[in-house]
Amino acid sequence: MTEKTITEALPPVRHWPALNLTGVDFDPVLTELMREGPVTRIQLPNGDGWAWLVTRYDDVRMVTNDSRFSREAVMGRQVTRLAPHFIPSAGAVGFLDPPDHTRLRRSVAAAFTARGVERLRDSARRMLDELVDEMLDTGSPADLTEAILSPFPIAVICELMGVPAADRHSMHIWTQLILSSSHGADVSEKAKNEMGAYFTKLIGERAGSTGEDVGSLLGAAVGRDEITIEEAVGLAVLLQIGGEAVTNNSGQMFFILMTRPKLAEQLRVDPAIRPQAIDELLRYIPHRSAVGLSRIAMEEVDVHGVRIRKGDAVYVSYLAANRDPDVFPDPEMIDFSRNPNPHVSFGFGPHYCPGGMLARLESELMVDALLDRVPGLRLAVPPEQVPFRKGALIRGPEALPVTW
Repeated sequence: MTEKTITEALPPVRHWPALNLTGVDFDPVLTELMREGPVTRIQLPNGDGWAWLVTRYDDVRMVTNDSRFSREAVMGRQVTRLAPHFIPSAGAVGFLDPPDHTRLRRSVAAAFTARGVERLRDSARRMLDELVDEMLDTGSPADLTEAILSPFPIAVICELMGVPAADRHSMHIWTQLILSSSHGADVSEKAKNEMGAYFTKLIGERAGSTGEDVGSLLGAAVGRDEITIEEAVGLAVLLQIGGEAVTNNSGQMFFILMTRPKLAEQLRVDPAIRPQAIDELLRYIPHRSAVGLSRIAMEEVDVHGVRIRKGDAVYVSYLAANRDPDVFPDPEMIDFSRNPNPHVSFGFGPHYCPGGMLARLESELMVDALLDRVPGLRLAVPPEQVPFRKGALIRGPEALPVTW
């Protein structure tokens, strides 16, 4: 690319408010930004200044996998952001760059391999069957979120983390407060500190452990002086919070299946396509509000003909990348036969979500259980009356009233 082709004039800064969207409607502001160009500028409700937004699939993958863009450099900066309380914590894995990021993730890698996730399949299926039994015994109507979509992922992530069943409720409350911007920064920060104190105690008690759960793996790594207790706690908090994102993703997934019954019927008639169908739903679902964490350009970089200067803040939109028509033909259509389907719903590069395989397992188990055991499952209210969470960073229905 020649010097003349680089864009020197800065595009306008677009204010991106925190919209409380319902259903699976795509964010209209993001739609406008995608139309304006592959690299635009945004200002979010909190923090200072503006940041670049990258939306094309190839550009998103480049930025997230390029060492010239740093998460760690966000420390100490009030970058424009969606949440009032997402202030970086020193040593948190989300704000580390390789090699420290690689070292820290290595400590728990065994729990998130195919073998590590598969060891949970039988116990997860049993927990899910018990929840479905209870819902059926109670009878319709029911709130699918309260009966299945919330308690199941909580139980699974707590088992993976090594959190006793008696403490699941506390973990859920803390997570909800951390993931909401509607309670204010102080409440969210207090919940984060309380969860951190819990994991400090749990990990400390498991130093030298040989267990396979995340708490034990972290305790063993701390005991071997491979990571610090502060790093271990930061990673545990991030993994625990991420585990509950399945609740909201699954809520949107079942909202789609119950408002588009032909899709649900496809899955009932042909169970073999369910894993592929879940990947397509994961691609399509607007699983979060606005954007996640930013990066800082460590040197001047040209992205799609736009010059990003050293020190500039940069966001990527995985939602936009998943709708890139150059990669996903007819991106607004849900196509269970889509192949290949290289969606980036779990991120890309070093910060790829470690719980991707676990989330897929949970989604597959829930789709199997609810479609096969509750064949008449349908919404108990009109779609427009399904309440969606307000002020949530991870988008999803607050309740999903169903009958059968």
